[in-house]
Amino acid sequence: MATINKKFRVLVVEDSAFMRKVLEGIFNADEQLQVVGNAKDGREAVAMAESLKPDVITMDINMPHVDGLQATAEIMTTNPRPIVIVSSESREGAASTLRALELGAIEFVAKPSSAIDLDMQSVKEELLRKVRMAARVRVVRTASRLASKIQNANGSKNPPPAPVSVRPAPTSGLDQRFPVVVLAASTGGPATVMRIAPGFTGDFPAAVILVQHMPAAFTTQFAAQLAEFTGIRVKEAEANESLQPGTLYICPGGQHLRVTPTGRIQLDGTSGRINGYLPNIDVTMESVAAFAGNGAMAIKTAGGLVLAQDEATCVIFGMPAEAIKAGAVDQVLGIDDIYAAIEKRVLGICRTAPAGVR
Repeated sequence: MATINKKFRVLVVEDSAFMRKVLEGIFNADEQLQVVGNAKDGREAVAMAESLKPDVITMDINMPHVDGLQATAEIMTTNPRPIVIVSSESREGAASTLRALELGAIEFVAKPSSAIDLDMQSVKEELLRKVRMAARVRVVRTASRLASKIQNANGSKNPPPAPVSVRPAPTSGLDQRFPVVVLAASTGGPATVMRIAPGFTGDFPAAVILVQHMPAAFTTQFAAQLAEFTGIRVKEAEANESLQPGTLYICPGGQHLRVTPTGRIQLDGTSGRINGYLPNIDVTMESVAAFAGNGAMAIKTAGGLVLAQDEATCVIFGMPAEAIKAGAVDQVLGIDDIYAAIEKRVLGICRTAPAGVR
């Protein structure tokens, strides 16, 4: 008896009738995908996500009545489904695309500038690859409080600045050590980081480094948007600056980030991908640990604590699974327990360290 391959069910959300037809043609021609519905605005998208229960949704951003951000927030808080943003708004690090990722969207694909059938063929392979990947993801519900906060910030032309308390920059030298927290995130990372970041405060006694797989055009905007939701100072990392406690540094897209033995940041945009990744989190972890080794294992070997997000709350259980498999992880925690574990470790180090040495 022949085996019938199950196709992933796709809901296309797009206000242009022509573009809906183009996208439907691309997906239905793929042996793994089948379009089960088309929505012309976010209001229809929310209703059809509930009634059709698709495996994946492609979402435009600029639409009448209810836009893509509002629809993403509603779907991810009431009836979570994997969402891939397909929009001209995805070009050049647009703030709206980052908002969608923070709300729980899995991936994004930028429409070509003219967005005609011929041009869409130029992004066809990227589109199919990301939609197929997203269809396999088990999504987690976005906290409604966070979704509301992001939406309010998106609608505000001048959001209030986050409270910041900046400590003096440490002088160079091994006697001026302080704890360093390294956060590593890939697909689904922006939404996960948004769950952790509000816990950090301006007087947090450690430097925090975030290495997020994200295009170069997006990380500056991501730093600005993340600063709206946390009390810790947030900035894109700059070459040769000294790490400071009470600051969260975002690794610029398209560059590897290392920390020197004297606590300065080194950025490397010339080495290209390392083991397939740019930035590569192992590069950062190894330099922070200041020991030879491989990534998380180097941190563990150096006496640090390695935390991994558990499978139940991960968008994609990839990076954490590899670290767990390698035996490099001390604790496996749900997303809402990670900040408390970080804080406990950092405060414990600060209490037990001799004066001037941390």
